[in-house]
Amino acid sequence: MHSLRHLVLVLGDQLDLHAAAFDGFDAAQDAVWMAEVAQESTHVWSSKPRTVMFLAAMRHFAKALREAGRTVHYTALDQADNRGSLAAQLQADLARLQPQGLVLTAPGDWRVLQTLKATAHSLALPLDIREDRHFFCSVREFAAHAKARKSLRMEYFYREMRKRHQVLMAADAPDQPEGGQWNFDADNREAFGPQGPGAVPPRTAFAPDDITREVITLVQQRLADHPGQLASFAWPVTREQALVALQAFVAERLPHFGPYQDAMWPGQPWLYHAHLSAALNLKLLNPREVVAAAVDAYRAGTTPLASVEGFVRQILGWREYVRGIYWTRMPDYAELNALNAQEDLPAWYWTGATDMACLRDAIGQTLEHGYAHHIQRLMVTGLFALMYGVQPQQVHAWYLAVYVDAVEWVELPNTIGMSQYADGGLMASKPYVATGKYIQRMSPYCKGCKYDPAQRTGPKACPFTTLYWDFLLQHESQLAHNPRMALQVKNVVRLDGPQRLAIQAQALAIRSGQVT
Repeated sequence: MHSLRHLVLVLGDQLDLHAAAFDGFDAAQDAVWMAEVAQESTHVWSSKPRTVMFLAAMRHFAKALREAGRTVHYTALDQADNRGSLAAQLQADLARLQPQGLVLTAPGDWRVLQTLKATAHSLALPLDIREDRHFFCSVREFAAHAKARKSLRMEYFYREMRKRHQVLMAADAPDQPEGGQWNFDADNREAFGPQGPGAVPPRTAFAPDDITREVITLVQQRLADHPGQLASFAWPVTREQALVALQAFVAERLPHFGPYQDAMWPGQPWLYHAHLSAALNLKLLNPREVVAAAVDAYRAGTTPLASVEGFVRQILGWREYVRGIYWTRMPDYAELNALNAQEDLPAWYWTGATDMACLRDAIGQTLEHGYAHHIQRLMVTGLFALMYGVQPQQVHAWYLAVYVDAVEWVELPNTIGMSQYADGGLMASKPYVATGKYIQRMSPYCKGCKYDPAQRTGPKACPFTTLYWDFLLQHESQLAHNPRMALQVKNVVRLDGPQRLAIQAQALAIRSGQVT
């Protein structure tokens, strides 16, 4: 008779003591399995900060499990008998442990789910996959929402979620939004102006403890050729730290988050953003407690409604929406390329070695911290890749590799759908394209740049502006059918033959590496 009943498989983004996989856990009969394997850092070229984030959080979680009296079978990256992949490591450990069955909270990555299912099937072991209760909306509920509509739009999903969970709803009219409107986005697009962001509260940093320092040393040795730096690593890697970070954000930065959430400033990576996405995506925080903390700040009168609504929309709306799209559209979604983009990602995306000031800053801070805020991702690194024509799967691999919060369920739709428009409009109603003047409006980057956002051709032409017009020329017939692109298409129609040729020649120089 087997002495081990259930082996509970815990992945690096499932660090929640209350996950469904632990329901009915019996310390006398069950055990936990966790593994650090090289494949998870090499299937995309995972940056050092991202790998340290995952491994340090995993080791702290394993410690918490043991302190709670649970047996943990844990394989470290540098263990002599480490098999290198989840499938190989699990197979080896199952041969040794001989459990009667496996239990797993549904993963956040299609590839990992298929791997674990195939491994269990090959050994004829029952695999109990349980729903991830972390989210406000189940995949089944999202599928029902999607089925009832001809097209998917986040705004309508968000309103449905607000009503269902009674978040920021009027006390005297539970079907009406607080403040009389659903969305305060129009109030949340301010730039800092020439004076800059002022005295921004410092990042809530956590000095690495012994466990995290061991991981940093290990990653420096084993993944020395991977991108990124670790000198400033200070992310929350435990639930206790994540709760401190949440409270600090709500008290110190949330009041100013709304108006300045789209603003950028050179050398200021943190600004008024939450920096909580990694803790959320690794399940150190629950989105319900994050939303509740923000709403409580509004109810207490310490934070304006526009800031709280803008933040809640990211958690209750956008985060849940992209997960629903991922799990109802995979695996085909990952291969979409509606614009037939075929260029290679420029090599300087891995180094930040470019003359474009906005990209140099955004990529530099990404490599240093494993972090950039959503406008830097969408309207700087993502915008350039879209207009350059990078194959979307290469853009996806870069985003998945470089950010500490990157788990595929959230990163892939944001990249394929929102950033690169590779799904042809399923997720976003139009491609987000703009000239360098957008960056000039939202930041002072252009003042210190060798390129001029007002010029589309010539030696000082901003590559963003050149590629914007070239993008419209390339996709003119396709975009003409999109009502939200009507004005932009009208502008490109006015270009005469010589203007078109000059733009195309300048764009060719950019893509051939003559302009960087």
